[in-house]
Amino acid sequence: MGEEKDLRSSLSMELRRGTLALSVLSQMKEAKYGYSLVQSLEEKGISIDPNTLYPLLRRLEKQGLLESRWETGGSKPRKYYHRTDYGTQIYEELKAQWEELSEGMENLLKEEES
Repeated sequence: MGEEKDLRSSLSMELRRGTLALSVLSQMKEAKYGYSLVQSLEEKGISIDPNTLYPLLRRLEKQGLLESRWETGGSKPRKYYHRTDYGTQIYEELKAQWEELSEGMENLLKEEES
């Protein structure tokens, strides 16, 4: 029973992990700081733990898909991220791949119901 739960959890995490980069990139046309990004994603039905988000933001920045800048004028300093031109190009490509893949998956899953 414990192995089944671990397997379900592992497969679910694997499926989610593949969608988080696309989810984050989709929201980064305008600059956002981490907490506002968490809120934005949650409003749209995508929950993400900050302990997952911040390493992902740093990885996307290292890959050249995001840029960051510090804002120090408010009550506390915040690091804002936004998509680079390269990030937008990659986002558009991933979005097209997602749409094609999700259409195929929808067809497969509907087929099973018949």
